[in-house]
Amino acid sequence: MQFAFPPAVAAAVPVAGSSTFFPVHRIYCVGRNYVEHAKEMGGTGREAPFFFMKPADAVLPILPDTVGEMHYPTHTAELHHEIEMVVAIGKGGRDIAAADAASHIFGYAVGIDMTRRDLQAAAKKQGRPWCTSKGFDESAPIGPIHRLAETGLIEGGAIFLNVNGVSRQNSTLDKLIWSVAETIETLSGFFELMPGDLIYTGTPAGVAAVERGDLLEAGIDGLGTLAMRMV
Repeated sequence: MQFAFPPAVAAAVPVAGSSTFFPVHRIYCVGRNYVEHAKEMGGTGREAPFFFMKPADAVLPILPDTVGEMHYPTHTAELHHEIEMVVAIGKGGRDIAAADAASHIFGYAVGIDMTRRDLQAAAKKQGRPWCTSKGFDESAPIGPIHRLAETGLIEGGAIFLNVNGVSRQNSTLDKLIWSVAETIETLSGFFELMPGDLIYTGTPAGVAAVERGDLLEAGIDGLGTLAMRMV
């Protein structure tokens, strides 16, 4: 096959404890998947799961023991952080039963869904897509992916995010409205999941704006921490 110009290098995320990289196929995100966050965003606290997407190259891999950098995007005055556990898919499939979901998981990572909240609010009011508020460059910071074989199934534990040393988000994974297995079951009914897919599973309450110069520290029990400065 002859291309008109060289294809872009595949977006990829390091696999923890190895020199291997996880090639990213698609990024799916679950909206309003913690009760208190759903309420702070104007929801009822429990509703059928819904999804949006980010481009694969929106990932911003951040290595352990480093402070990554994210460029504050243009066209927003209200950039929000949303700490999330990310599920990496290693085996694809359609209509995956929740009971079989674990066999499709490659591993887990700490991720942040960065959001132009002002643009999202305007899009909601006008019934327009969220692409410019959710799918912009560097909008999916992520730490290394930890293999399921090393972590086991993660169904609980702390999830947190601090800004400049002050707690912003602090919850536990067992407060997910829709579990990882249920999310995979539902999502695979809409899309054929593929190896390389990432699922950002939702964020707890406490989302808020960041400014240039802010230091974000995010973590999940068993998956380490991610440190990132806004520049």
